[in-house]
Amino acid sequence: MNNQISYTSAFEELQTIVEEIEDGEISVDELSAKVKRAALLIKICKAKLSETESDVNKILEDLDNESLKEDE
Repeated sequence: MNNQISYTSAFEELQTIVEEIEDGEISVDELSAKVKRAALLIKICKAKLSETESDVNKILEDLDNESLKEDE
């Protein structure tokens, strides 16, 4: 999986693909490749969201632990 692409770039490209499909701008010949690309972009977005959620939870946990230490 290509994690070099940013969440924003992946999401924007995914939106473009969805719009092209909805507008009928993609030929049947291109559809399979576009759907495969969209699936990859979704995986990238999900991975980045999960990573961000983990990071935020870790930060919040660290803050809670610091707060508990200060209360002692």
